[in-house]
This record gives sequence, C-alpha cells and structure tokens, in this order.
Amino acid sequence: MTRLLTVLGALVLVGAVACAPTSQPPPLQPHTEQNGPVGPVPAGLERYYGQSLEWGPCAEYATTPRTRSAYRNRRLECTRLTVPMDYSEPRGRSLTLGVLRKPAGQPSRRVGSLVVNPGGPGASGMTMAAGLSGTVAGTELGRRFGLVGFDPRGIGASLPRVNCLTADGRDAERLDSDANTSPSAVARTESENRAYAARCARRSGTELLANMGTRDVAKDMDVLRSALGDEKLTYLGYSYGTRIGAEYAEQFPGNVRAMVLDGAIDPKQDTVQSMVAQAAGFQRAFDAFAAWCAPRASCALGDDPSRAVGVYQRLTRPLVRRPVPTAGDRRLSYSGATTATIQALYSPSTWPRLNDGLLQLERGNGQILLGLADSYYGRADNGQYSGITDSFDAVRCVDDPRITDRARKREADRRYRRAAPFLDDGYPPSGARGPCAFWPAPVTGDTVPPDPAKLPPTLVLSTTGDPATPHEAGVRLAKTLGGRLLTFRGTRHTVFLRGNSCVDDAGIRYLVDLKLPPEGTRCGS
Repeated sequence: MTRLLTVLGALVLVGAVACAPTSQPPPLQPHTEQNGPVGPVPAGLERYYGQSLEWGPCAEYATTPRTRSAYRNRRLECTRLTVPMDYSEPRGRSLTLGVLRKPAGQPSRRVGSLVVNPGGPGASGMTMAAGLSGTVAGTELGRRFGLVGFDPRGIGASLPRVNCLTADGRDAERLDSDANTSPSAVARTESENRAYAARCARRSGTELLANMGTRDVAKDMDVLRSALGDEKLTYLGYSYGTRIGAEYAEQFPGNVRAMVLDGAIDPKQDTVQSMVAQAAGFQRAFDAFAAWCAPRASCALGDDPSRAVGVYQRLTRPLVRRPVPTAGDRRLSYSGATTATIQALYSPSTWPRLNDGLLQLERGNGQILLGLADSYYGRADNGQYSGITDSFDAVRCVDDPRITDRARKREADRRYRRAAPFLDDGYPPSGARGPCAFWPAPVTGDTVPPDPAKLPPTLVLSTTGDPATPHEAGVRLAKTLGGRLLTFRGTRHTVFLRGNSCVDDAGIRYLVDLKLPPEGTRCGS
C-alpha cells in the first residue's frame, strides 16, 4: 500500500503490563462519581464537563489478548467518558472514551489525577496506565496521584473505533514493499492508497475520520479533567503524547498544573522536516547497534561497523523480489524486515534479538524478524491486530499538511534515504503519494505554538540518542513552552519511569511538588 517512510510512527511502550498478582487484595467496588464541572466550561459543553462516571471492573474493556490479561487486575477500575463527536456541534452525535484508573495509594494525601498517554498516535493510554500501575506502586507518585489512562477517540476501547483493514487485509498489505518506482508502479501504488482511504471512510465513517485529530483529543482531555474533579491537569505524555500535551497547552493554558513531556515532537516542524529528522535518528541508532554488535563473535553485520549498512542492504534488499518463509504459511517481505529493524532500534534491550533475526535471515528464515514486525503493528498470536496502524493513519492524515505533489514527495523520499541509508532499498526515490493525499476529511491540525507567558513551568525530557524523536526536538519544545529541559544521555526512545533514578527522581519531584530540576540537568552515562 505505502512505503515505510510514510507509515513510520513514534510509539513508546512503557514497562511490562501489570498482570493480576497471585494473591490479590479485595477488588475495588463499582461506584458512581460526579465531580464536575470543575474549572472553566466552554459554552454548550456543560453536560459533558459535569457528567457522572460509573466506575467498575475493567475486564469488559479489553480488546486484545494483552489487555485481557492486564485488565483482570482488581485494583484497577474503568469507566466510559462521553464527548462530542464534533465539538462545533455539541448537540450532535457523541462518542465514548475508555478510561482506566489506579486510585492513589494514600487518598488523604492525594494531589490529583496523573493523566498519561503513550504516543503512537494510536496507542492505548488504558494499557499504559495498567502497565505503569505496577511501576509506581509504593512510590510517592503512586501514593499521591490517581493514575489515569484513556484510549483516545477511535482507538482501543473507545467507541466507535477506526477500522480500515481486516486482519487478512493487513497481512497482505505488509507483503507489498512498493519498492518499484516505475511510472506504472507509482500509478498502481497510488491506486492502492486511494482505495485504502476510501475503505477507511466506508468502514469507519467520514464524520469520525474528520474529528480524529490531536485538536479534538486535547478537548477530550479537558472534559476528562473536569469529570475527574481536577481543577487543573497534571499530565505525562510520551512521544506523540507530547504533541497532545503541547496542543492542550495551546488551547487550555490556564488549566495546566504540570506537564512532563518525554520524547518530544516539535509542534512547529513540518511533515518533511520531521520525517527526515526521524530518519537521521534511526540511522544513528542503527550505527550504535552496529558498533555494539561488531565485537561479538556472531554479529550479523560483521566486525567493521563502517561496512554495516552495506551488509544490511545485502541481507534485506533481496526480499523486495523474494520474501522468505517463516513458520506456517507467512513470509517476511522487505518492508517486514525494515519494520522489524525499526522496532528493535527503539531500545538496546532488543538489539540481541535483532542480531539473532538478521543471522536467521542470512540462513533463509524470517521468523524472528517477522515477530518483531508483528509487535510494531500490534499483531497478536491469534492473527488479530490492535488497530494501531489504522488509528495512526487516521490521526496523521488530519493532523499534518499533506504531500500532494509527486515532485515534492520524490524529493522527500530522496532526503529520507540520504538521512537513513540503511533503509535505502536500491530503487530510485518514489513520487507515489500516500493515503493522506486521498483522505476523505480535511486537515484540522495547526502549528500555532502555546503562549509560554500563560503557562506554568513544564518539564521536557529529551534523550541524546533517541531514534524516533531526536534530542533537538526536545530542545525546541522546551523553548516553545518556556519550560525546563532535562537531557538524558543514551540511545533509547523515552526514559521517564524506566529505571534511571536521576530522571525518575527529578520527574517525580516536579509532578508532586512542582519543583523543577536545575537548569542544564543531564542524566545517564
């Protein structure tokens, strides 16, 4: 359907999902709360801001095998939040968002709710909150805050959901690398992308697609803030979640208490600039992987990191014409191999598995790499998909200015390959326009930055070797928000609450007491 450079997203998966312990405390009891309206209420939205929330067990909110396990935890509670489908018509259709909460460990000392988002776009905030509930249990953060995650509109447990492809359709789409850039091949790719956009509209509804943008997610988050009973929002956003935070800060600056934004997206950077910067980030991560691998006895890329790109290309480029077999009747394509590599480059913890997968590929088997790619696309062992790719496209196509000119698209592809040569498939750059060029809904995103004079101090965390959201974007976001930048030295995507005490202590102190770390703070090796 489309090439990797047009679907590559920034996604963070934080920690392991918290499963139900062997010996559990008594379950939380179902109950109804009416805490709102709290704070300013936009005209016409009174019934949303003042709605009651019916909290109960989370099992019925599960949409994947992973969430079915996580949501059995009886110390978690879930509800549905009702919001307008279209905020310009608040008396029109509504939709519901799934919301999950781990109540504060010490209610008498509770500061408020900590609303979290893991990125994507398309990732589940409910799943993230379930995973983080175990991480923060027993910490000051867990004692002082109720941990709240919501599935953004159209995603996960929220209804209705964006739905573009069946599981079989997604499997088939992943086999199509679209490497051929001849005029006839470009026309065929664009025809596939046009059909995909039409299918998304038919299966999801154009009204939902028109209101999937970050603009609307930020409005939803303010409704959630009020319904939870918080006068001001305390927020933790990772990766694309930093864009949600920046959008909220632009729309509702007076409603912000504190924000930690980790793995920043620069809201002022255009589509091509962001894509090329991300490509360069993944190339740096690939180079770091090659340097890590070279001294090992069995390194798929050889013992000379300067030749690693060429070795990788010789391993993967043949897949354009001849996908290799895996277990069962599935095959690994070129785009599958590069997607698997991207997935593994998010964190050094997965570098050994990437090396094993490349060694296996050299022997003519793609099983390990296919599993890594499945993780990226949210494909479970039963063959079903989480929907993250459909949601990613739906948000991206209304958030960002579209590339509708073939010459500009070809130039963007050329710059992408130059920034990340390990992802160059050997064919000429493509001018094929992606699905967003044919999307049946208008762009609703903007690049209007927040006014730092209207905001309280915020904290931006940025990692020097972050492959998906480069460090420079964090520097710029902190400046845009008038906030404080904390730099982590390392190669990984996002860092807060992932075991580095320097980062975690600074972030927790800020969220609890609103005390920022000293200017110029750097953590890591």
